[in-house]
Amino acid sequence: MDMNQYLSMFIDESNDHLQSLNENMLQLEGNPEDLGIVQVIFRSAHTLKGMAATMGFEDLASLTHKMENVLDLVRNEKLKMQDFIFDTLFKSLDALETMVQDITQGGEGKADVSSIVASLQAIESGEWTGGNAPAAAANQSSNTSTPSAVELDEFQYSVLDQSIAEGHRVLYIEVLVSEQSQLKGVRAYMVFDLLERSGEVVKSFPTVQDIEQEKFERSFSLYYITTKEAQELEKGIMSISEIESAKVIQLDQETLQQMTNQAAAAVEVADAPVPVPAPEAVSLDTKDSSKDEAKPAASKPAAAKQAAAPSRTIRVDIERLDVLMNLFSELLIDRSRLEQLASETGNNDLSDTVAHLSRVSTDLQNIVLKLRMVPVDTVFNRFPRMIRDLAKTLDKKIDLVITGAETELDRTVIDEIGDPLVHLLRNAVDHGVESIAERVEAGKPEMGTVNLRAFHSGNHVFIEIEDDGKGIYREKLLKTAVKRGVVTEEQGAKMSDDEVNQLLFAPGFSTADKISDISGRGVGLDVVKSKITSLGGNVTIHSTPGKGTNFSVQLPLTLSIIAAMLVRLGSEKYAVPLSSIVETAIVQRQQVRNIHGNKMITFRESLIPYLSLSEVFGVPDFNDADEQETEIVVIRKGERLAAVAVEEFIGQSEIVLKSMGTYLPAIEGISGATILGDGQVALILDPNAFIK
Repeated sequence: MDMNQYLSMFIDESNDHLQSLNENMLQLEGNPEDLGIVQVIFRSAHTLKGMAATMGFEDLASLTHKMENVLDLVRNEKLKMQDFIFDTLFKSLDALETMVQDITQGGEGKADVSSIVASLQAIESGEWTGGNAPAAAANQSSNTSTPSAVELDEFQYSVLDQSIAEGHRVLYIEVLVSEQSQLKGVRAYMVFDLLERSGEVVKSFPTVQDIEQEKFERSFSLYYITTKEAQELEKGIMSISEIESAKVIQLDQETLQQMTNQAAAAVEVADAPVPVPAPEAVSLDTKDSSKDEAKPAASKPAAAKQAAAPSRTIRVDIERLDVLMNLFSELLIDRSRLEQLASETGNNDLSDTVAHLSRVSTDLQNIVLKLRMVPVDTVFNRFPRMIRDLAKTLDKKIDLVITGAETELDRTVIDEIGDPLVHLLRNAVDHGVESIAERVEAGKPEMGTVNLRAFHSGNHVFIEIEDDGKGIYREKLLKTAVKRGVVTEEQGAKMSDDEVNQLLFAPGFSTADKISDISGRGVGLDVVKSKITSLGGNVTIHSTPGKGTNFSVQLPLTLSIIAAMLVRLGSEKYAVPLSSIVETAIVQRQQVRNIHGNKMITFRESLIPYLSLSEVFGVPDFNDADEQETEIVVIRKGERLAAVAVEEFIGQSEIVLKSMGTYLPAIEGISGATILGDGQVALILDPNAFIK
C-alpha cells in the first residue's frame, strides 16, 4: 500500500499530538501527582507510536515506545515523576519534533537519540542517576500471566457461531514475532492494523493492552471474522517485516462445538493451564467477559462505529483558501463596478438587484474572511514550553499567564507573527524579569510574571507582552544609545520618555551586559519592528522603572480586504487605509506654517507635519499651493501624527489589496494597488512611510 497519500495527514496529526504532549507535560510538571494527566499523555504517546509504526517511521515509533514504558510505570504508580524524568521526557519530545520536521522536509525521520533512549531505559530499570526509583525494570513489562490459549466467553462464542452460520469466515490466527525484533509491540500493532482493514477481531491473547506494552514473549493469537481467504491473510501478515511465522486456520461450527465441550474441563482445572496450540484444543472458560478488549488504539470496533458522532470539522489546504480569497476579490471588484453602473443608469430594477447582490456578497465576504481566521492560540501554545526551558537555563522562576488565546487573526498574519513574539518573550525573560536574588532584594516575589494577552479593538488585534521586572531606566538607555552612536547627548536630552523607549528598536541596539544564546547578540528588537511594520502593524513600549515593561503590538485583522478612504489628486485616485486615519479636515492656506524649513499645522493644540501628496508623487495636474483651502487626512503611526494634503474626498470603500508585482520597483509610500468600480487603478498609500 502506498502510504504517501497519508503523509500530509500524518504530519498534521503528529504535530497536534506533540503539541498536546507538551501542554500536558507542563500541566503534569505543575501537578505531578495527577494520574489523570498521565493517562492523557500516555494515550497521545500511544497514538503517535501507532501512527509512526503504520507509516514505517520506526525510529520515531521506537522512541515513543520507550517514553510509553516510563509513562506506564507512572500511571500504574510504580514510579513517581521527578525533575530528571521531566527533563528526559521533554528532551524526548524535542527529538520527536525534530524527526517530524525532518519528515515534513522529505526526510525519513531519523535522528541519533541514543543518549535519550539510554536515559529512558535507566529510568525504566530503576538505574537512573536522579535518585532512588523503585525497581520497575523492563522485566516488569514482560508477561506476568501466560495462559496458553485464547479464552472465549459465552457471548464471544455465540458471535463466532452466528458469523459462521451467516457465511462469514471465522479464523484462528497465531503469529510469532522474530526473536531479533526490537519492536515486537509495534510489529503486533501492524498485524492488528492489517486485520482491522478487512474484518473484526473478536478476542486476542494476550489482551491488546498487554500486547501494546510488550507484555508477551514472542507470540500472540486471536479469533477473527472476515470475508477474506485464509491464505490471503497469511500472506499479508508474513509480508510485515520481523514476523517469523503466521498460522491461519479456518474454523467451522463443529470445531467451535468441540471447543465448547473442552471448555468445561478447562474450567475445572483452572489452576493448571493446558497448553494447546491448535484450535482443536483451545481452552474456553468464562473468566473474561470483556468484548471490546481486543481492540488496539487504531482499530474501529463495531460498537464504536455506531456510537461515534460524525466529524464537524475538515482540514483544508491554506492554498485553497487563498484561491477562494482571490476569486472573491475579483467578485468584489465586479460588485463595485455594478454599483457604479446602477447609479449612473438610474434603472430601479437594476439598482434593487445590485443592492441585493451587495448584501449577499457582504455576507459571503464575512464567511470567507472567517474561514481564514485562526485563533492566536496556534502561535501561543508553543510559548509555555519555551518559557519553561528559558527559565531553567537562566535559573529564574517565571509564570507565563496567557489570556485571549481564542482571539482570531488572518492566517497570513498568524504565519508571520510567531518569530517577533518569540523575540519579545525572550527579551522579557532575559532582560525584563530579574534574577531570584534581585527580586527578593527589591521586595518582589521570587517568581516573575510574564503576561501574554491578545484582544480585539476595532479592526485591529492587540498582542501585549508585559513583565513585572525591572523596567526601562531612561538614563541607562540613553547612555547606551549615545555610546553606540544612535543619538547625541543633545538629541537625547530633548526626547520624551516614549521616544527614548523607542530607541530599543534602533538597528543593532542592545542593552545586554553579556552576550548569551538567548538575547544580546546585537540583533536587538529592530527585526521585530520591521516585521510588524511590514504586516501593517505597529509596536509601542510603556515602562515603569522598577515595576515592569509592556510591549504592545497592533496588527490588522486581515491583509486581503481593507476599508479605505478614496481620495482624488488631479486625475489620479489614491486609497488611504481607514485604520491609519485619525480624522479628515479642511485647513486654510494661512494655517500652514513654515518652521525650520518644514511645513507644520496646528492640530489639537500641537504642531504636526504637513505633507503635500502632489509634491511627494509629482502629480503634474494639481498643486495644492494654489488652493486657498485644502482637504487634509490626518494619519497616525503609533503616537505620531501627520497631515496629508489631497484635492478631494471621494468616499469610503472596501478595497482589495493587490500586489504591485515584480515589474515595478518598490515605491516608498505605496503598499499596493486596487481596482475600482470604474476599472481605474488606485494606488494604496502606506501611512507608515510618511511618518519617520
